[in-house]
Amino acid sequence: MNPGSTKTGARLVREALERLPISHTFGIPGVHNTEIYDELGQSAKLAPVLVTHEMSAAFMADAVSRTAAGKVGALVTVPAAGITHALSGIGEAWLGGIPLLVITGGIRTDLRYRYQIHEIDQHVLLASLTKQTWKVSRHDEIVPAILAAYRCAVSGRPGPVMVEIPVNVQLVKGEAGAIPAFAPPALPELTTEQETQLVAAAELLAAAHRPGLFVGWGAVDVVSDTIAIAECLGAPVSTTLQGLSAFPATHPLHTGMGFSRAAVPAAERAFAEGDALLAVGTRFAEIPTGSFGCRVPENLVHIDIDGEVLGSNFPAKIALEGDARVLLPALRRHLQAAGIDAGARRREVAAEIARDKQAYRDEWLALDSERVNPLRFFDALRQALDDDAIVTVDDGNHTYLTAELFSVVTPRTLVCPTDFNAMGYCVPAAIGAKLAQPARRVVGIVGDGAFLMTGMELTTAASYGAGVVIFVFNDGELSQIAQGQEIPYNRKTCTVLGEVRLAGIAEATGAAYLVLDNDKALVAVIGEAFAVADTGRPVVVDVRIEYAKRTRFTQGVVKTVLGRFPLRDRLRIVARAVSRRIVKPR
Repeated sequence: MNPGSTKTGARLVREALERLPISHTFGIPGVHNTEIYDELGQSAKLAPVLVTHEMSAAFMADAVSRTAAGKVGALVTVPAAGITHALSGIGEAWLGGIPLLVITGGIRTDLRYRYQIHEIDQHVLLASLTKQTWKVSRHDEIVPAILAAYRCAVSGRPGPVMVEIPVNVQLVKGEAGAIPAFAPPALPELTTEQETQLVAAAELLAAAHRPGLFVGWGAVDVVSDTIAIAECLGAPVSTTLQGLSAFPATHPLHTGMGFSRAAVPAAERAFAEGDALLAVGTRFAEIPTGSFGCRVPENLVHIDIDGEVLGSNFPAKIALEGDARVLLPALRRHLQAAGIDAGARRREVAAEIARDKQAYRDEWLALDSERVNPLRFFDALRQALDDDAIVTVDDGNHTYLTAELFSVVTPRTLVCPTDFNAMGYCVPAAIGAKLAQPARRVVGIVGDGAFLMTGMELTTAASYGAGVVIFVFNDGELSQIAQGQEIPYNRKTCTVLGEVRLAGIAEATGAAYLVLDNDKALVAVIGEAFAVADTGRPVVVDVRIEYAKRTRFTQGVVKTVLGRFPLRDRLRIVARAVSRRIVKPR
């Protein structure tokens, strides 16, 4: 771009986005961004995608960032309503540490009139959900602002950013100015202080009798180093919910999500006597800790890119702020150089994990029902998928069934809402992932309640030939909360759904519809679903799932939360539950 050239602001937006690792934009055109959309429609590199709701646009962009290595998801929205609709997805990316680039139009700045359509301060609105926001006023600010926003989004702890371009700047031509050269941010160099801390961390872990590893999304790109460290120490490995694809479930040292009594037996037992813990890329947030019910040893080595999380919930003996992609390879070298002989411990730990995993599988296999057994479903699904297939889930009971029963083996292949915990994520996330990576199979697993939030987005999948398969766990309830109500209340208030005709939703959106109502049909129905999806048509599979057996997560969290109440209140809650089981519920 030559200094002194004149171009419209919309053209400069397009040229800036074309310089970045962006393949798709998601959103809805409106009065304040139609000029940008006109330019996007002429781009040979960018594919603008029309969605049915901006919340879905944000979830789609989020899934692109999580699953497509090196790519960043982007939204192009109208101001005000477009931004507020997208807030759930922006908030999900904010708490999840996911880079997201939000481009929005803005009201005219060349008029003296107030109270224009969509006139709000978007920067105040987004202040708590973005790393930074920009508002350009001149043409020569557009490209530098978008490039700076991208660098901000992917640097340090990743997160969402927003750039506002007023509609009048989009429409008219202006001086483009000198355009800065762009290069992706490089990884930081290892500092002398970090090196010293890593030596101390290696010594602490090497001296432990029963060390363990706890890894989150921040470790998703250092799986080989994590494996090597675990094997060197003979240590069991647990993950967060978001970090389920940060360590392969097929590895003998893999235990499951979390290590509290809300974790599967293999994880709870493997960490019960731990005397040292290496935690990487995790904030020790509520879900993976079983509502903060885990026992963290005093000898904690905590590595995270965000210094604010270090020691926030559990004190760390060694707190290392930095990128796991830099720190973990160095820690691996120090540990391997120490000549640790952990072979016997590794074999013992692996044998314990294998026994506990098989015992838990046997529990699920013993579940007798005419409906679909969750474990048999996940076994059949895993068998039908390649290792690099992408699975998206939502927020609900199905989330924890997936965490406990589905085997995730490849990095960045299972994504879900976590700390922000927004329902409605699964379907649009599956579509976004499929559009960004059309050669890979993409599956969504969602509860019927969450499906109702964004299921109509399958219209977008059908329009763009995104052959996703959405397995809807259909039981007629908001099951995660309904199960939580049953224990203390013996009542279900506002958690029983009305009649949901999934076949009608599929027909309305252009998706195929299949029913999976028993275990005998698993292989045939899953195979048929993929055969249809491979033609580019989305598929809804109505799974008549058996929810009679509660997950370990649900059982453990209820016990942990109840245990925090004063004795008097615990007795009151238990007495109420007992009385309501004697007296017929209203």
